[in-house]
Amino acid sequence: MKRDSRLSSVLHALLHMAEHDGPMTSETLGQCLGTNPVVVRRTMGLLRDAGLVTAERGHAGGWRISADLATVSLRRLHEALGEPAIFAIGNRNENPECLVEQSVNAALEGTFAEAETLLLKRFADVTLADLAKDFARRHAERRTVKE
Repeated sequence: MKRDSRLSSVLHALLHMAEHDGPMTSETLGQCLGTNPVVVRRTMGLLRDAGLVTAERGHAGGWRISADLATVSLRRLHEALGEPAIFAIGNRNENPECLVEQSVNAALEGTFAEAETLLLKRFADVTLADLAKDFARRHAERRTVKE
């Protein structure tokens, strides 16, 4: 099953945008992410609808972060993306007649629900500002090593 990497891609794009002076075009973001500008526009549209980015038209236009990085959590971004499934694994049959499979489903569903709750709670604790700070630290360390 294919993984949904939109959250990772959005985080990547937003951190590039946070470091960039001025708006970034879908083409430029597509190059950063290794994807098509149409995919960028579709995804950024979801973030625009959530009030996290704005789009500027025209020759010098593009996407710009409109929210304070400290207020944008991974949870908020996950919600803006339509709350894609956290896990790529699941039950073989959602409504089995077999009692064994019913037992298996009950165990898996409870465990998945607990894990998802924990992960979403952690998502709420991590902000774009946290990631930007970590990026700045890593960038400074790399510069120090090269000098």
